[in-house]
Amino acid sequence: MTGAAVPLLDVRDLSVWFASGSGETQVTREVSFSVAPGETVGLVGESGCGKTVTGLALMGLLPPRRSRIGGRILLDGEDLTLLPARDMRRLRGRRISMIFQEPMSALDPVFTIGRQISETLRSHFDISPAEARNRAIEALTRVGIPEPALRYDAFPHQLSGGMRQRAMIAIAIVCEPRILIADEPTTALDVTVQAQIVDVLGDLCARLGMAMLFITHDLGLVAQTCTRLLTMYAGEVVEQGAIDDVLVRPRHPYSSSLLLSLPALSARKVRLPAIPGRVPTQAEMPAGCRFGPRCTHARPPCGDVQHLAPVGAGARVRCCRSAEIVLPGVLKRAVA
Repeated sequence: MTGAAVPLLDVRDLSVWFASGSGETQVTREVSFSVAPGETVGLVGESGCGKTVTGLALMGLLPPRRSRIGGRILLDGEDLTLLPARDMRRLRGRRISMIFQEPMSALDPVFTIGRQISETLRSHFDISPAEARNRAIEALTRVGIPEPALRYDAFPHQLSGGMRQRAMIAIAIVCEPRILIADEPTTALDVTVQAQIVDVLGDLCARLGMAMLFITHDLGLVAQTCTRLLTMYAGEVVEQGAIDDVLVRPRHPYSSSLLLSLPALSARKVRLPAIPGRVPTQAEMPAGCRFGPRCTHARPPCGDVQHLAPVGAGARVRCCRSAEIVLPGVLKRAVA
């Protein structure tokens, strides 16, 4: 479309297979979305829906001998799926970076925080150890770590959970990447630290002009930080649209069910709504709509394969009944 922003990240029909004893198991199917420069996009869904696998595929971090990727991952027009491992290592951390779920597992326990940040810098830039140290301390300052020059020489076990998470963010942003993939960056943190981490990420995106793919199961955080929402279920994107539109009128029953199950939005002394059943395994995957067995709106047409179809400006949904049903959201649109 004329005048449309050129995507920074353009993911087209991304499918991932893992090797198994009986051959291959497909864990994501034809995942497509884009992220514009400076945009923050939320990727939500229950555990086991394929969110983290998608993030690792974008980073080229899936085990090459145990996995296979189909589709295209375009970063500034360059297809990352065609790059050899050496070129991908040069790009990873410099142009695209990732915050991992558990910093205690992602950080190397035998090296100081400062050394891990400095090594990231020196692997991408021809700079002296002294300059790397100064830039690492500056990164620790950016993410709000107190006494950054002192924390530079600390080991991961000497930091609190919140500070380890901030150190992970410092490693991810120290080279000022074009796009940041934040995979559950607030998992296992208390609400106060969680709010601080979200504020740090938002401030960094604004100051550095980064785009961000925010992977989470927490729709409340997405509502605070993101401009667009992708809902993922059983390895497929089932809905995408502007965050305010999805909160007001979700188009897919799964998106609506996720919104209604938020505890903070439920009335007092009322049973908390829950989605019956669980995400199917690959062996249990239904032939048609993958959410069909858990959906109260399922009808015979839902037994056919569902396709992600446009339903408005920038919105798409994988539901053949989206035009027939009106699903509850959690917000009412303001009247001008």
